[in-house]
Amino acid sequence: MARGRYDLALAAYHDQGMIPLKLYAADKLVNITLGLPFVRTSPGHGTAYDIAGKGAADARPMKEAIRLAAEYSCAPR
Repeated sequence: MARGRYDLALAAYHDQGMIPLKLYAADKLVNITLGLPFVRTSPGHGTAYDIAGKGAADARPMKEAIRLAAEYSCAPR
């Protein structure tokens, strides 16, 4: 994935997949929960409680999660 050859990484556990991906694409990383009857995405950075309310958050991951959710919700089934 780091070389752009893949669009998706599948991991058995959250931390298995998220930690290495954060090193390469933290500003675009989106977590997608599969197997639900609705589209569920979240920014890859998690809750970021350490910077909450300080005006230090980067909005790009949230924007990417919203964009991806909109794209998938409009996709034909």
